[in-house]
Amino acid sequence: MSYINFDKNQLVNLEYSLEKELLRTNRAGSYSSTTIIGCNTRKYHGLLICPQPTIDNENHVLLSTLDVTVIQHEAEFNLGIHKYPGGVYHPKGHKYVRDFTTDPIPTTFYRVGGVLLKKESLFASTEDTALLRYTCVEAHSPTILRFKPFLAFRNVNKLSKANVSVDTKYEKIKNGISVRMYSGYSILNMQFSKKCEYVHVPDWNYNIEYSEEQERGYEYSEDLYVPGYFELSIKKGESIVFSASLEEQVSSELNDLFDEEINKRTPRNGYKNCLFNAAQQFFVRKGRKVEVVAGYPWFGRWGRDTFISLPGLTLPMNDAATCKAVIDTMITDLNGPLFPNVGHGGKTAYNSADAPLWFFWALQQYAMYTETQAKIWEEYGPKLKMILRGFKDGTFFNIHMLENGLLYAGEPGKSVTWMDAVVGAKPVTPRIGLAVELNSLWYNAIMFSIEVAKIAGDTAFVDEWTPISCNFVAAFKPTFWSKDKGYLADYVNGDFKDFSVRPNMVFATSLPYIVLSEKIRQLILDVIQKELLTPRGLRTLSPQHPDYKGVYEGDQPTRDQAYHQGTVWPWLLGHFAEGYLKLYGKSGLPLIISLYEGFEEDLKDHGIGSISEIYDGDPPHTARGAISQAWSVAEVLRMGDLINEYERMDLFTNVS
Repeated sequence: MSYINFDKNQLVNLEYSLEKELLRTNRAGSYSSTTIIGCNTRKYHGLLICPQPTIDNENHVLLSTLDVTVIQHEAEFNLGIHKYPGGVYHPKGHKYVRDFTTDPIPTTFYRVGGVLLKKESLFASTEDTALLRYTCVEAHSPTILRFKPFLAFRNVNKLSKANVSVDTKYEKIKNGISVRMYSGYSILNMQFSKKCEYVHVPDWNYNIEYSEEQERGYEYSEDLYVPGYFELSIKKGESIVFSASLEEQVSSELNDLFDEEINKRTPRNGYKNCLFNAAQQFFVRKGRKVEVVAGYPWFGRWGRDTFISLPGLTLPMNDAATCKAVIDTMITDLNGPLFPNVGHGGKTAYNSADAPLWFFWALQQYAMYTETQAKIWEEYGPKLKMILRGFKDGTFFNIHMLENGLLYAGEPGKSVTWMDAVVGAKPVTPRIGLAVELNSLWYNAIMFSIEVAKIAGDTAFVDEWTPISCNFVAAFKPTFWSKDKGYLADYVNGDFKDFSVRPNMVFATSLPYIVLSEKIRQLILDVIQKELLTPRGLRTLSPQHPDYKGVYEGDQPTRDQAYHQGTVWPWLLGHFAEGYLKLYGKSGLPLIISLYEGFEEDLKDHGIGSISEIYDGDPPHTARGAISQAWSVAEVLRMGDLINEYERMDLFTNVS
């Protein structure tokens, strides 16, 4: 039995199966995503979704779905499923599904009378090509398969509507056709591994609804273009491969191509291998550049997310080369001392005060893993000095160092920390001033730079920044710590101190360089464990706070109000685990192991085989947001590495 599988009773239950989503990506930034029964519930779902550089360089849905009909004795059984107004699902192809597995690739079995049909799907690793293989396992009489493609040709953030501008022409190619609905788009090539008959009957399929978009308060009804249909016979034991690609394929080689792609896959036959597979899906390679997609299906590259995710996405897999390649790619987009928060080119936003500080941390993790501290200053020293100098002297968004060494950031109307939700043009949690996590990261960045500068013999830098680090140590505790409350202020602005219980103080316990005593760190972690810790991550606000929101749902403004006001984020667990193990050592392992292993059951929920972006603050901590998030996967993987590290330390102690 596959590590992750669903049976007939689960699959035919739409309330259950429509909540389970699949994702497959390639290294060019394209992807395929739908539910486990093939019913699209999001505008982001589709079989072939690719960037369109000549339009806007964003992802576009080309092939939305492919309906397959089994024909025997002139009786037709459509295996597709779409949602229409009034809660109507048609056709009801899910009633024919008998089994679904994910290892080594998504595989669905359909039973239609005497026919048992097996469907396997994969996404080519380097090409913009979706491949579906249909195998007739059983058939007692002649069988025909009819394939009807539903095309969208639109940005993933928009919806298609019937119009007269669509180009209904097509070109015949080997065992298929090529189409392009609108000028400027890539050509879509649809082909089969054997000869087929194509019937051109262009038409629109109206009012297909996406339930997830409706629940999220967005437009949710779409018209999809159907150019015609393909028919071909299939006999018992025969396999037929369908290809949807931006490049014309050699149809006679499609079966071999499918087998080659399967052989490239890391089996999803266990918890860790599922996480490894999920981690690999976030990398996009463009020539020599390597970038990290923050999450699927709607995120692009985010600077902050990239650096937070990078060590966990690469080093547990012994892939230091990719870690360095991403770092080097990101450096090319530095704007003074700031990294891009989101976007590329003219659409780039740099409103992230912490992205440069997380860059130091990611580089620090890379250096420790590769034991290359001696080389870091030579290669990256100029950039490190430029960022530190820029922050010290002052840069955009009122980021500057105070005389006591602490770091100030923020200005009215702007969000520059990771808690960056905005509603009605106003930040929900502006946090202007001295943010506790920014200052924890700032100190770590200074100390790491001093460390590698000493090794390189840069005494001038060391002499300049050592007094600053000493001033910081003297100022941090009096500024943030409350003996009466027993934890740190979330941010300080002048005489105002915000003592809302938030997770940002966890970084004052976890980073390689920290300034607080063990006793204070213990008190901080006690508060976090009591008020913020859940099985799926740390809450962003204590339930005892009047602004706490325990459920993340509703339209976008409503959801944004909850995004950092109680919603649980898994990525924070990595730093909770690190701070906890630093403090408690071996005795802290049972709790961290329990948290780490707890995510295994989550692999069958929401994004199958991956970890979601966020979870409700209230039990049962329902998965929300993006179905596969880079820093969620990364920090769970890093938790696993921390567990192994402390277990090895214990083993070494016992041996000694």
